[in-house]
Amino acid sequence: MKTYNLFKQIFLLLALVLPFSSCTEDKMDDINENKNNPEDMQARFIITDAMAKTAFSVTGTDYNYYASVFIEHNVGTYGQMYNAEIRVSEPTSASTYGNAWRSSYECIWYLRIIIDKCSDGGAEEGNYHTMGISQILMAYNIAVLTDLMGDVPWTEAGKPTEIPQPKLDKQEDIYSDIFALLNEGIANLEKESSYASLGTQDLIYGGDADKWIKAAWGLKARYAMRLSHRNPQYRNVIDWVDESFADAGEQFQFNYNGSTTVSPMYKFHQDRLGNLGSSQSLYAKIEERNDPRESKFFLENSGELAPNGKPEQNQAKYGTSALSSPTAPTYLLSYHELQFLKAEAYARLNNTTEALNALSKAITAAFEKVGLTEDEADEYFESIQGRLNTNLLEEIMVQKYLAFYEEESMEAYNDYRRLTAMGNENFIRLSNANNPAKFPKRYTYGDSDVSANENIGSIFGNGSYVYEEPVWWAGGTR
Repeated sequence: MKTYNLFKQIFLLLALVLPFSSCTEDKMDDINENKNNPEDMQARFIITDAMAKTAFSVTGTDYNYYASVFIEHNVGTYGQMYNAEIRVSEPTSASTYGNAWRSSYECIWYLRIIIDKCSDGGAEEGNYHTMGISQILMAYNIAVLTDLMGDVPWTEAGKPTEIPQPKLDKQEDIYSDIFALLNEGIANLEKESSYASLGTQDLIYGGDADKWIKAAWGLKARYAMRLSHRNPQYRNVIDWVDESFADAGEQFQFNYNGSTTVSPMYKFHQDRLGNLGSSQSLYAKIEERNDPRESKFFLENSGELAPNGKPEQNQAKYGTSALSSPTAPTYLLSYHELQFLKAEAYARLNNTTEALNALSKAITAAFEKVGLTEDEADEYFESIQGRLNTNLLEEIMVQKYLAFYEEESMEAYNDYRRLTAMGNENFIRLSNANNPAKFPKRYTYGDSDVSANENIGSIFGNGSYVYEEPVWWAGGTR
């Protein structure tokens, strides 16, 4: 029996070894290829990862969580959120946004690979639609970074093996590139492509080029308004909104199924229950307008309203959001935002009739977003006529602020800083007593680059610059 087993083992060993002795070099190369970690991948597969990471890890998480505290959509009541609320450590620390910072630059890296592949001389030259979508996503990602941090690595970023310590680019120059990317994206999506549609690999629009074009026009309107302190372009804002979404069904959002994929804000509330509490100042704005969204925003009998700037550090005392759900989408650009942009542009051009028309559409869309009806929106719109007659522009901005609770807090934060630069800081009244001396005018750079990139580390200092220096479009120098 032992002899039989020995011969059996030798036979099996020879059966495994002999075929390899006659393999060609090509065959050996094929065998040595790691199918689970390929060195090259089609652009259509890379872009799916870029979309998911952009929505969940860039827009949906830390950047937005902290913005919701700074802009008083929520109150930080425990842990890191509490520190942000009372302005201790978190706003000035390089580690605060480290995860989101890394995700931003991973997206930029992925998108550079796709654009290179689809450009002239690339492996997928002529894949115009995938390139156009990547250019739009690139514009979006770099805009998120520069809006929050100011001057950031851009032209040398996303090339980790070539340039490990990329230089910082000026925000003014980055904005020129944002508009160029959006224009190039639109042009590429308007071309005929011999490559198959992205289809289900496109997690946002299912490969619909026309909807991506509309998203790009809408982003142009957003970023044109962002620059209104430096270079007002209100007519362009209006025209570009008109080129964008016809209704909320076309808006630029990332959906979750509620089981295998879950809304990041909902996930945060579940995993860190009691870290964010219901905001007194937000509630006051809702209550003084007799706004029917009160029941949609605030969970009844869940706890007290949290005082802005001076809560107890307590996970069980304060109420929590009633709005978040497992399927709440991440809004990269909503239809109601575009209508608010249009309303503001018309108001600044002293066209009251058109401003009111756009505002009515914005409020209706914002109400429908939280499950209220068009009739309820119309009734509410009539009820705030006195405010609109007294100060139309201010009420437009307050209504936009309310509509952005809570998945769109990052945009509310951007709006507040822009309005402050334009002399409209009293439009959105914040209650945290740490303001204005310690209102974060920007976010800190990520810790990975503060420690590893001397171009960033040399200007970071102790992080206190976030309280002192606005970004360029808000009147700063960097």
